[in-house]
Amino acid sequence: MKFFEPLRDDLMVQQQITNSWEHMVGVIMLNQTGRKPVKMTLPEFLYWFPTPNALIAADEDFVKSILEPLGMANVRYKRLVQMSRDYLTWNGEDATMLYGIGKYGSDSYEIFFKQNYSVEPTDKELKRYLQEETHA
Repeated sequence: MKFFEPLRDDLMVQQQITNSWEHMVGVIMLNQTGRKPVKMTLPEFLYWFPTPNALIAADEDFVKSILEPLGMANVRYKRLVQMSRDYLTWNGEDATMLYGIGKYGSDSYEIFFKQNYSVEPTDKELKRYLQEETHA
């Protein structure tokens, strides 16, 4: 069995991923789940499914087995696969055009990938991050 190093606890998930697809995966994983289980699960998920196409082509039961610790594996699987399909033709502008991505995901994308600090998030962690970044 392979050991996957969890993401760092002192940084937000969004600060530890490398591209916008990984960002959207993290956002969907964070929905109705605490950050600690996501930080344990995301590295393994991205090891097995490093791209949207890898996830789309993957065995459904295998994907769900990795998502199981987060709860709602069936719902997450559906959201992740449909978001990944959408991502392949997405223009990179409005993140809410991707299946399963709402205000939190859109705000997070604006902040971490577009460096748009003028968004007004309702999420307390995004608010805290923005405050630290704009008052540093």
